[in-house]
Amino acid sequence: MVKIRITLDRSKKSLLIFIEIILLCSSLFADGFIIPLPPNPGDPYPPLLTVKYHHVDVEINDQVAITKIDQSFYNETNRDVEGEYIFPLPKGASISKFTMYVGNEAIKGKVLDKDEARKIYEEIVRKMKDPALLEYVGRDLFKARVYPIPARGEKRITIDYSEILKLDNGLCEYIYPLNTERFSKDPIKSVKVNITLKSKFRIKTVYSPSHDVIVNKIDAHTVEIEYFEKDTRPDKDLVLYYTLSKEDLGLNMMSYRKDKGDGFFLAMITPDAELASEKIVAKDIIFVLDRSGSMSGEKIEQAKSALERCLNSLNKEDKFEIIFFNDDVEQYKNEIVKASSNTIKEATQFIDGIDADGGTNINEALLTAMKLIKPDNRPKYLIFLTDGLPTVGIQNISSIVENVNDANTYKARLFVFGVGYDVNTRLLDRLSAENKGVTEYVRPGENLEVKISNFYGKIAHPVMTDLELKCKEVKLAQIYPKILPDLFKGSQLILLGRYKGSGEVKITLTVNVSEKEKIFTYNTVFPDQDDKYQFIPRLWASRRIGYLIEEIRSHGENKELVDEIVKLSKKYGIITEYTSFLVETDAEFTLDEAQDIAHEEFEKKADYMGAAGVSLSKSAQNMQRSLQAPTSFYSIEGKEVEVQNLKQMKDKTFYFKKGRWVDARYDDKLPKIEIKRYSDAYFQIISKDPKIASYLSVGDNIVIIIGKHQIVISDKGKEKLSEKELKNIFG
Repeated sequence: MVKIRITLDRSKKSLLIFIEIILLCSSLFADGFIIPLPPNPGDPYPPLLTVKYHHVDVEINDQVAITKIDQSFYNETNRDVEGEYIFPLPKGASISKFTMYVGNEAIKGKVLDKDEARKIYEEIVRKMKDPALLEYVGRDLFKARVYPIPARGEKRITIDYSEILKLDNGLCEYIYPLNTERFSKDPIKSVKVNITLKSKFRIKTVYSPSHDVIVNKIDAHTVEIEYFEKDTRPDKDLVLYYTLSKEDLGLNMMSYRKDKGDGFFLAMITPDAELASEKIVAKDIIFVLDRSGSMSGEKIEQAKSALERCLNSLNKEDKFEIIFFNDDVEQYKNEIVKASSNTIKEATQFIDGIDADGGTNINEALLTAMKLIKPDNRPKYLIFLTDGLPTVGIQNISSIVENVNDANTYKARLFVFGVGYDVNTRLLDRLSAENKGVTEYVRPGENLEVKISNFYGKIAHPVMTDLELKCKEVKLAQIYPKILPDLFKGSQLILLGRYKGSGEVKITLTVNVSEKEKIFTYNTVFPDQDDKYQFIPRLWASRRIGYLIEEIRSHGENKELVDEIVKLSKKYGIITEYTSFLVETDAEFTLDEAQDIAHEEFEKKADYMGAAGVSLSKSAQNMQRSLQAPTSFYSIEGKEVEVQNLKQMKDKTFYFKKGRWVDARYDDKLPKIEIKRYSDAYFQIISKDPKIASYLSVGDNIVIIIGKHQIVISDKGKEKLSEKELKNIFG
């Protein structure tokens, strides 16, 4: 996204006009804005322009990225408007083309280096009394004069810039500035980023920790990525990582470690696209479907249709069996059979003859399926679908789970579909979690056939199974997902975890390929200090919280688990339905008080039945599978709730309490230094550590922990710091 600013290379009179405009529009700076100027001194200021769309096309060939930006601004007034356009450039980027015409004359722009830009930023912040621009300290600036912007008309601007992306141990990073949330007056009607990625080396993982992007792998050397939203306020830059490797199985590591304590890591694991096409592993799959009376009508017809689609998608070496159950259990063949044209035809006829009636004998149905599994190295999958509670046979939840676990001798993966709200989420979640699978819930109104078919499409072509990650030189802990899933054609695995120790290490990844064990070895480094990948701890904490919530919901409340959820929620600003009280009130909580409230919340909300139960289960599972760190929204009973008094900036979390933004790591025992905002002292700490500038951009009144001091920014305090004071703060 593009930043628009008025430049300072004018007369003093123009500068005063500029400052007045800034003061009026201080909350509206962002990528893609034009600040309009009054035609004459003393005239009323024109309203800000509307950004109609912001479209970006990116071409990355090996490590050379060319970014093309296309924006349209609309002038809602009845007269022409003049303004100036400024774009903070990404590090190392250079403008190759800027297009905006007045008549037949092309408008030219100018690039300011980061030192010139910083002076402009600081001068503006001093005059406008708003720290928002501090987030962009350290960037070069591109500026251009914009005139005229026609009355009731549009002004289209395009910019092309190029940059060389750094390749670091097979890992490349691309960043596009897309942070407008707190600057934009109105949502942008259309935001679209299309990226075409090509490389002479094979592309393995393509991953965005910032946005939910669509990734389409054309072949081993070409990938298309898309991000698109309507009526949106982007609140963070778009970050994209991709990995390159000649190996059959790519593994790349990113690490984060700051100060003392454990480090965090993110591992990206992806099978080669060409290997995945050649070595599809033959599988055994058993479909276990509920045909009780509550499934009658549209549900049973959609389930049968989805099942037929799954059968027609089986690979020629696959084997299968079908089990329908109500009071009793009915099988297609009473054994697992090879997927041939004849067996699939017979199975389709068997499915067509099924009706829905009777009760629900879940225990017998699953035990019948487990008896069919044979002791070999083929991957084994059970797809289990039900829309209700056990009403026949054994009905105790713990007994059913224990029976299934004991019977699953050969470690089949159990994937569960819960249909509607008349399900016990504790039962279904435990069945899948304790048998290396996942649970999918289909809410009323959702298409069951589409859900099942889409899910089956993801697991239809296993490439590598039984993954196991080991590292001797450092200790790896609290890795999520807890059980490594199989890798399927077109899939990739993102692991989050913690580590103790540091240095060069050797990682081994053991997998099963075509019923044979294969070991891959990778050399990497776990650093003692490295804070580049600041998103990793928060993303890890999100998965950890999701895991802890599911543990409580599956096995009952545990004080230690609740306490840890609260600690992680406060530290990383990850709000759940169980910790929403942390941001829904202006009260200051001690950790003990917060934990007491959390215990009450768990008791009130830990439903396992109905819409609330399904919503809570889906929320916990989504956190465990999350690929992006949580945003300023949390889910409560299926609805997205925006958090107004919490802000995330880099690796810090700030809460708005009693009129000021407070660092989540605030400790009133630390020595306090109060600094007057926008004073020399204020900019001294920024000069000492430019990364602090982005933290201060959160707001005017702020308390931030720097080293072993609490720095209070307010309208009073020190106006200048001595060298000794700076040394005490920064060590």
